Amino acid sequence: MSEADERVRSERAAQQLAAIVESSEDAIVAKDLNGVITSWNRGAERLFGYTAEEVVGQPITIVIPVDRLDEEPQILARIRRGERVEHFETIRRRKDGSLVEISLMISPIRNRAGEIVGASKIARDITELKRARERQTLLLREMSHRVKNLFALAGAVTTLSARTARSPEELAEQVRNRLATLARAHELTLPDLRREQAATPTTLEALLRTIVSPFEDQDAGRIAIAGPEVAVGGHAVTALALLLHELVTNAAKYGALSAATGRLVIDWTVEDAILSLSWLEQDGPAVDGITKADGFGTWLVDSTVKGQLQGQIMRRWDADGLTILMTMPMDRLIG
Repeated sequence: MSEADERVRSERAAQQLAAIVESSEDAIVAKDLNGVITSWNRGAERLFGYTAEEVVGQPITIVIPVDRLDEEPQILARIRRGERVEHFETIRRRKDGSLVEISLMISPIRNRAGEIVGASKIARDITELKRARERQTLLLREMSHRVKNLFALAGAVTTLSARTARSPEELAEQVRNRLATLARAHELTLPDLRREQAATPTTLEALLRTIVSPFEDQDAGRIAIAGPEVAVGGHAVTALALLLHELVTNAAKYGALSAATGRLVIDWTVEDAILSLSWLEQDGPAVDGITKADGFGTWLVDSTVKGQLQGQIMRRWDADGLTILMTMPMDRLIG
């Protein structure tokens, strides 16, 4: 192959590479060993908001927040040693001043003599990836919390059934029935993963009775529920079921329903399109610091009330039990 042919071939390869870089969805940036930007593709324009004309010839620190400036000398030192920097997660600043979480891959650029003359950076926006990781962590925490609760509830149901059963057969029957009811109540707290459809509409009273029924004694009347008819529909069914299930779980594990003489009174009113619900536990075990502890369950209840249902919640601990007052707009219960 002649020298001219070799030159044409090299030019075509360079043009092809430039086209690939320019069309990449990722931000691809080149800089010299002083940290001055030498090339800037369209992906970088989309990610950072600067055009190539604005930044070529400028220091790369133009996109680095002040509290991250110490990263650049460390990166350049590694590049000078011929090292690659892979999957380095950091934060950079856009032209409008907003911050973006990115993952960087940085490689040395060598000239024909093999000397390192700069670095190429591939930057990828990982904002959604980080959010997905956070959601996954939260889901794992919630799953762990629910599993622990279900084991505790199985024990509470067995203890409750043993108080009234007159024979082993009757005890087994009561436990089976209550666990089946508990399973139905638990299903209400889970979204239907098979389709994007909200849970079946119901009423607040029907929802409450389903959730508390595993803990009712047939003759004791230890759970009282009263209030006007309130329709609950859409995704509010799952949200409301989740927080009520959490409250009754805590009552069965630590509160009034964990004691033979304990009572639970739930009532509500509606005024000016606002639902006010009272949850009163009486004659339960003495309230102590452990009962009052702020754990994942408390966070789950509060975030559901304040976030999904756009309401407010207040707790008051008395000597023999807990009072919870919740308010939420009626329009959140329909949707």
